[in-house]
Amino acid sequence: MEVVDSYNIAIMWNWEYDRPFIELIRFNTSQQNLKVLEIVANNVEDVFEGYKRKKIRFQYLLDRASDEDERFQPFARYVLKQFRSGDGSLLSIIHPQDLQSLAADKATMHLEFLSNGIDVPYTIIISPYNHKKEVELSLTELSKLGRPFIVKPANTTGGGVGVVMGAETLKEIIDARQLHKNDKYLLQETIRPVLLNQHRAWLRIFYAFGDIIPCWWDDATHIYSPLTADEIRLLGLSQLFEITERIKNICKLDFFSSELVYTADGKCVAVDYVNEICDMRFQSQFADGVPDSIVHRIVGRLVEYIKK
Repeated sequence: MEVVDSYNIAIMWNWEYDRPFIELIRFNTSQQNLKVLEIVANNVEDVFEGYKRKKIRFQYLLDRASDEDERFQPFARYVLKQFRSGDGSLLSIIHPQDLQSLAADKATMHLEFLSNGIDVPYTIIISPYNHKKEVELSLTELSKLGRPFIVKPANTTGGGVGVVMGAETLKEIIDARQLHKNDKYLLQETIRPVLLNQHRAWLRIFYAFGDIIPCWWDDATHIYSPLTADEIRLLGLSQLFEITERIKNICKLDFFSSELVYTADGKCVAVDYVNEICDMRFQSQFADGVPDSIVHRIVGRLVEYIKK
């Protein structure tokens, strides 16, 4: 009888700074007698072959690599095809490629948020440079953006890559869209947060396997601090949870973050729609990392999700 290696969860990862996060998952799962398979660059082809030959099986797949590393993409596509066809051995893919791509498209998410009643910045979506060389904008449209405004590619993600903050001129739009010639671009008004309880009211909200975890996140320093239950109650911030549930229903991911900003006119505006691969560096190791207690809480929710 052929031996099959069975795991509760497989994790594809390739970012060196993910190591402490992966180690925490491994420790917590071991406490629950759950088996983890790490899929990295030097074993992905062997795992792929073993999976095709049904020598390797896992119930859950956490994909933190295929969005930007082509070495993982054939395996990710194959597993997704198996999952969508109803392979009963695979219970869930966390961050499946098709939902990742949808969530990463800021232009699509902008329109989805609008149609679902979520406040978003005033935005003009322009076509890729390679589809249309000229930028067709009226003076009225440009004036509605205000000064300064933001220029961002629709699909280039991660750490603000390709984003122009503080743009003032049409030339900056023309120059920016030539950096990613096949991508749509968003031109957005600058959203300014009000001060709440001595915090800039800019928040990053994690959705983690049914748990909603809001944090203060200073857009100027990128420093997190926990948002307490008392602050939520006293400042009247409970709508953060309802908005995040709506975002979950739009993107259909089980683990993501969004940025929401309270403005002087009382609106709660979504400014970074869906961050589909969350940076899980520990704050104890990096000043701009996620508070350690929140990373632990997210990993705890992941383990509960696997156990179910």
